Amino acid sequence: MKRSIHPIFTLLFLGIFAVTLCFRIMFSGTISAGFQHPVHRNNPPVFNDTLLRFAAVDLGENSFRQNVEQLVGGDFRGLTSGRQRSSLWAGRYRIDFRDNSPKFHRIWLDFRRYLQTWWRNHRFEPDVMADLVNIVKILKTGVNGSDSGSNSKFKTCAVVGNSGILLKSDLGSVIDDHEFVIRLNNARTSGYERNVGSKTSLSFVNSNILHTCARRERCFCHPYGEKVPIMMYMCQMMHFLDYVVCGESHKARLLVTDPRFDILCARIVKYYSVSRFVKETGKPLEAWAGSHDGSSFHYSSGMQAVMLALGICEKVSIFGFGKSDSAKHHYHTNQKVELHLHDYEAEYDLYRDLVESPKAIPFISDKFKFPPVVMHR
Repeated sequence: MKRSIHPIFTLLFLGIFAVTLCFRIMFSGTISAGFQHPVHRNNPPVFNDTLLRFAAVDLGENSFRQNVEQLVGGDFRGLTSGRQRSSLWAGRYRIDFRDNSPKFHRIWLDFRRYLQTWWRNHRFEPDVMADLVNIVKILKTGVNGSDSGSNSKFKTCAVVGNSGILLKSDLGSVIDDHEFVIRLNNARTSGYERNVGSKTSLSFVNSNILHTCARRERCFCHPYGEKVPIMMYMCQMMHFLDYVVCGESHKARLLVTDPRFDILCARIVKYYSVSRFVKETGKPLEAWAGSHDGSSFHYSSGMQAVMLALGICEKVSIFGFGKSDSAKHHYHTNQKVELHLHDYEAEYDLYRDLVESPKAIPFISDKFKFPPVVMHR
């Protein structure tokens, strides 16, 4: 009797063990798959409300507002000495606000009108990314007149940064194969074509670049050719004088970024910067400003150019962003150090999210559809 029962229990035990093993394998597979492809990745991200509120505060807003109101009101007493003295130059002209000539009166009225319009639109608007596509028609008109009736996005776009990691990259032909190529702050391509390409569809700069160009004959600011459009964000409100004077001599379009877009970029970069600061130092939020130049903290030209590409392109490729101990800061200069008012490490975190998890980026409307992004290192 004992011998007949023993095989039965053995088989039963083996059956239970097999079933248990199957379940464990299935369960293990589910966990493994979940790690590689998170089930929640398509769900709305959960943002830190405290960081969002802190990032939404512009520490320089009050002084910025006062500066705009001062300029619109015609009070230039603070511009006759110190840091902004050079702003009294525009084009080849020395701006004299005591000048009563019709020519200066026209320059002054245009300056005031542009500044007032810009300031009226200076507000946060999460849907502004969807409005960037309207720029495409303007840019296509400047590049190819036959496309002037089209406002569809560019199929492929390359944003070319200035990092020294581009040297010996042999990516020039890859960059030039894109339909639309954005370059930054007039970084020269001559002599570097093999690594950075030669095609340029848009020169994206900060207004300090135009202010420097404004001192040259006919405000020359065209290292990529006079037909390449220039887009810039305003670093100082007085640079609208350069915009007014130089706009007349430029054959290509001279464009200023939407101030709503500027604010969006500023909030995003600050969010990433503060997040990194808190994680790395463990210090309170209030300590962030002291180590990041406070009200002078700002996004880089490269960051805003990448954000622009997201709004006007169906596919975005990023080149020359990042750094290496063995590479120069800029491929075309001998600059050794980074600007303190930018947090490049925080911006690299942003680019990583653009590639891997764009929905993790704050302040952008849920209605905006991110294009696929590839980062070439």
